[in-house]
Amino acid sequence: MVQRTTTAEVMCMDLSPKKPAKAYGSDGGSYYDWSPADLPMLGAASIGAAKLHLSAGGLALPSYSDSAKVAYVLQGAGACGLVLPEAAKEKVIPVKEGDALALPFGAVTWWHNTEGSTAELVVLFLGDTSKGHTPGRFTNFQLTGASGIFTGFSTEFVARAWDLDQNAAAKIVSTQPGSGVVKIAAGHRMPEPRAEDREGVVLNCLEAPLDVDIPGGGCVVVLNTANLPLVKEVGLGADLVRIGGRSMCSPGFSCDSAYQVTYIVRGGGRVQAVGIDGTRVLETRAEAGCLFIVPRFFVVSKIADDTGMEWFSIITTP
Repeated sequence: MVQRTTTAEVMCMDLSPKKPAKAYGSDGGSYYDWSPADLPMLGAASIGAAKLHLSAGGLALPSYSDSAKVAYVLQGAGACGLVLPEAAKEKVIPVKEGDALALPFGAVTWWHNTEGSTAELVVLFLGDTSKGHTPGRFTNFQLTGASGIFTGFSTEFVARAWDLDQNAAAKIVSTQPGSGVVKIAAGHRMPEPRAEDREGVVLNCLEAPLDVDIPGGGCVVVLNTANLPLVKEVGLGADLVRIGGRSMCSPGFSCDSAYQVTYIVRGGGRVQAVGIDGTRVLETRAEAGCLFIVPRFFVVSKIADDTGMEWFSIITTP
C-alpha cells in the first residue's frame, strides 16, 4: 500500500533542484538517476527521473520498465528501437535533439548512438512510478546481457523458449558479458532507422508549432493527446518552455491536482515557489542539468538569467 504524504510533510520537504547520480556505465556510456533520498518529492509524487548518456557506438541494451515514461532527447542523434505492447513488429526510430517520445507500460526499448558520432546522445526520462516497485525510482528489466532476465532461467527453459538445443542456448546466454550499456564492436551492423517509424510516436518540440509565442519573452510547445496520441496511454502531459534573458514565467499552478516536474535543459535563473498560507517554500537558482518538483496546487515562478532559460516539464495528467 502506498502511504500518502501529508501536507505538513510536503511543506517541510527540501524542494531545491538536484542533479542525478551515476547508477552504472561502461565505455559505451552511462545511466544516471535521481533518488528519492536526495529529492524527497520524487517519492511523495511517485515520479521517476533518469538520464542516459551514450558515447559514439554506445548501446543501451533492450529493456522494459515498471513505469510509463516520457523520453526527451536533450542532445545528439541516434536510434531508438521500440516494441509497443501487442505490436506486430519493432519500430526503429531515428531520433534527434528535441524529440519527445511517449513510452507506455510494457514498451521494450533500446537506444544507440552511431559509431561515427561526434556528440553524445543524451536522453531524459520522466515518468509515473505509482505502480512500480519503488515509488520515486524506475526499475528497469534488461532482456539481454549479464543481468538480463534469461540469465536467471535454467538452460532447459531458455532452450525451449528459443527452440534451440541446450548447448546453443547456454552459449548465447553466457557470451553476453555486458550489462545495461555497452559499446558496439567496430563494423557491427545495427538495424537501420526508418523515418516512417516516427509517425504517431515522436514529436520534435523544437520544430512543432508553438502553443504560446510571446515576442521578446518566450515560447511554449505542449505535448498532449492531439499532437502525440500515446500521451493518453502514458497518463502524463509535457511541455518545452524557452524564455529569453531576464524574462519571467509568471506565477502559476496546475489546476487539476497535478505535480509539476521540471528539468532545466539550458541556461538558468531564479525560482520561487509558494505553498499554503502564502509560505515561500522554495527560493533558489536553477541551472542546466537540475531537476525539481513543485507539489500539487503550489504556485511557481521563474526569472531567467541574462542568457535565458529552457526547461522540459511533465505534469501528472495527460
